Amino acid sequence: MPTTNKKKQKKSSDTAVQGTNDSSVVSKVSAASRGYFRDAFLQHFVCKVARRAPLINRGYYVRWRAVDHCVRRFLHITQKCPKKQILSLGAGFDSLYFRLHADGALDGAVVFELDFPDVARRKAALIGSNITLMGMLDACSPPAAGPVSISSSRYRLLGLDVREESQVEDALGAAGLDWTAPTLILSEVVLTYMETQRSDAVIGWAAKLLPQALFVMYEQIHPHDPFGRVMQEHFLKLNSTLHALRQYPDTSAQRHRFLQKGWEQCACLDMNHFYEGLVPEEERARVERLEPFDEHEEWHLKCSHYFILTASRGSLLEQALLAPTAGPICGPHRGPAALGVRPTSACLEGLGMASARVRPDQVLLTGGSSRGGRGAEARALIRAQEGWRSVGVEPSVDLDVRLHHSATPLPGGGVVIYGGRSSPLSPTPGLFKVTFDPCGSPAAPDSERAEAAKVRVEQMVCSGDPPPPRWRHTASVVSHTGRDFLFVFGGKNQSEPALGDGCFLSLDQQLWMKIPVEGAAPVARHSHSACSYQGGVLVFGGLSGGGRPLGDTAVLRPTDGGFCWGRIDVRPPPVPRYSHCAHVVGGKLVVVGGVWTHSDGVPGVVVIDVSTRSSVEFSLDTTAVPWPLMLHSFCSELLDPEEPELLLMGGGGNCFSFGTHMNPRPVTVDLKPALGAGFPSWS
Repeated sequence: MPTTNKKKQKKSSDTAVQGTNDSSVVSKVSAASRGYFRDAFLQHFVCKVARRAPLINRGYYVRWRAVDHCVRRFLHITQKCPKKQILSLGAGFDSLYFRLHADGALDGAVVFELDFPDVARRKAALIGSNITLMGMLDACSPPAAGPVSISSSRYRLLGLDVREESQVEDALGAAGLDWTAPTLILSEVVLTYMETQRSDAVIGWAAKLLPQALFVMYEQIHPHDPFGRVMQEHFLKLNSTLHALRQYPDTSAQRHRFLQKGWEQCACLDMNHFYEGLVPEEERARVERLEPFDEHEEWHLKCSHYFILTASRGSLLEQALLAPTAGPICGPHRGPAALGVRPTSACLEGLGMASARVRPDQVLLTGGSSRGGRGAEARALIRAQEGWRSVGVEPSVDLDVRLHHSATPLPGGGVVIYGGRSSPLSPTPGLFKVTFDPCGSPAAPDSERAEAAKVRVEQMVCSGDPPPPRWRHTASVVSHTGRDFLFVFGGKNQSEPALGDGCFLSLDQQLWMKIPVEGAAPVARHSHSACSYQGGVLVFGGLSGGGRPLGDTAVLRPTDGGFCWGRIDVRPPPVPRYSHCAHVVGGKLVVVGGVWTHSDGVPGVVVIDVSTRSSVEFSLDTTAVPWPLMLHSFCSELLDPEEPELLLMGGGGNCFSFGTHMNPRPVTVDLKPALGAGFPSWS
């Protein structure tokens, strides 16, 4: 490539990277304005306050909390040192100096900030025109010619390209940086925008020149799983490639990187581990009450793809800044084979739908949302000779906008639609019985079968004491004294983060009833699975009210007087997960997909043998699927128990601020290798 074109490309990329600062500060202001953290100074760096989505607010909160945790620990460790420094690389419009100054926390520390010359000039102009900010700069002298934009006794702002080592070293020395003093180096999503050779050089340069130093870095990891692929694509579209991901894809690689570049100690946590282990429970509860929130999957996925790292040099900084109180998350015990996944020919996408197999070759899907947040129309998936096809159907009664509801096939035919929501503040009312009648021959063309398809909807008017409204629950058919009941368990609503009640609806009487249930009920949860099993149900996983994924297996069994809860102690214990689907095949519980907070890949299929109380995890071979396959907020149907195959429909999510990704087609999963695998026996 000619030198001129390389320079143009580099300038374009640098401009794009600088643009990430503007977007970031707006998001930080949004989080501060909603009460996630206190910062009265960020607002002076934006034209107006714009409200971001709750998911983005939470994401910037955990970033702020992690960096603030490290800064405060550094200041505490060095409180007896007469001199200390904070060096912020790619500082952008960060308000760290002003916040620490207002809190009286600097205590002899000097803050140095570096960023591109254009960014530094813009920041200096904003500070210079603001009475509040200027009033917090002690003994501020006019900048001389060169990179220094602001110079005061406690704050120095320099316009420099961090990649130019010799220039940075000379400018910092001239600005008064003491190379021997304890120094905190901050890098929040900065080095990854550089070519990896350049960012490695910065890490090594800092280790060489600062013998008493702490390096704090916040960046992305896990580029190869579905969320990571969407994340990378987002930054590529912004012309802001995440270079470091290729060579340093996980926390282990990042730790090794710093140790190889001259740092003596290094700790690295993904943000799920940081949030659970280093943010106190009462603080997490406060944050989680600030706004209505129902994007749990995207929250945990985002946190698993970012990390906070501290690397240190010198005896003064040997104390651990990232010592989590939570224990390690158990990894999956992989089975001997990966299960093949293949896309179908049908075009269908949606999030939060519910499905019901009404015939061996026909699946009804209701509710959910499509692109742009619009409610998804009712669809039917029909398998003909040419493969699966999706056709639209028009119910006789509007089922309203409905996400995260349940669709339960009834023994005598028909499907019960229950629960769901239109927004995190609006449960969707009504209980409906749906009858799907394709009225067409399987050999008929899809167009004829679609025209013949009829969906009859009748509202079920039930007596008795109905349960509170909910979504992300389960509804399964159970049997007692020869009668069938709809058993509704768990979920959440606008007032409760997780529900733990179990409610029975007599299907023949359409009556909510109280039936005695013995034993200790499972903890309150939502986004779990519940499968009909021997007249009762098998419950697995879910998300607790405190936001922790669960990995327990419980069984509700019928008794002479009612039902009884029991626990199945599975070995090895499955990795906790939620937002999955599950099916009973013979005496085995097959759990597919979902979200977990473990860093080792994404959930595939775990098969639990109920009789031996043993489990085996299987990964999914998605090489035949050309798009990132996200298996949460999706539906699953077991097509044929004799030739076990799963049909997975919909799924995906709003990937933090990276846009909405939806699986465009249903896929099938071959279960034969999993169901034929040997299971260990546990006493």
